[in-house]
Amino acid sequence: MYRLAVLLIGLLAVAGCTNPNDLDEAPAYLGNFALGHNVVVAPNLTKGPVSRDASKEEWIDEMKAAIDERFGRYDGTRLYHLGISVEGYVLAIPGVPIVASPKSALVLNVTAWDDAAGGKLNEKPHQVIVAETISGNTIFGSGLTQSKQKQMHNLTRNAAKQIQNWLVKMNNDEGWFEDDGLPAKRKPRQGAPEPDQSLVADEADAEAPEATEETSVIVEDPAVAPDMQTDDAEG
Repeated sequence: MYRLAVLLIGLLAVAGCTNPNDLDEAPAYLGNFALGHNVVVAPNLTKGPVSRDASKEEWIDEMKAAIDERFGRYDGTRLYHLGISVEGYVLAIPGVPIVASPKSALVLNVTAWDDAAGGKLNEKPHQVIVAETISGNTIFGSGLTQSKQKQMHNLTRNAAKQIQNWLVKMNNDEGWFEDDGLPAKRKPRQGAPEPDQSLVADEADAEAPEATEETSVIVEDPAVAPDMQTDDAEG
């Protein structure tokens, strides 16, 4: 827990900020993805220093709502489950502008499951770290202008967007949600000319780099992934 608290402090300045206000647009391409189980747990929840209090139940409810809001829009042909463990948070408290203007942040681990295959798509949990979106209302810290509920709502929506970005990347790189298992980025666009077969042969002979899992910021924590078969965070 101490390590996570230190992590929260150190990454507040560099945590990935994102804009989740794209829900009125068509969802980013995810092949045959359809959301199955939306499992959120918080067995190791740690509150960072100088933070408002929020319960496990509050974080679970907010995170589940954000996942349903973003991924419930997909109507693919296969079910995939998301297991999320909320690990730590900072909810900014009111401070002196400029001198002490804390920012809010959230840390969580994500595991994606293929329902048909009955197994995980990522063996190690993918860690997501997000900070509050900077706006005119939060430039001096959201503790001055927002309630705890609003801070949690914004952070979980940012986290859901980061999870979507990660899934899109893995589909592009590994073909997670493609019926043929081929990376989406290597599929020819509709109406595109056929690739040169000699180039394809050359590429097949080249040594492929070893795939590595990235996090949404700069760290990977070997925390236990949520188990889709139980209500616990083990798995």
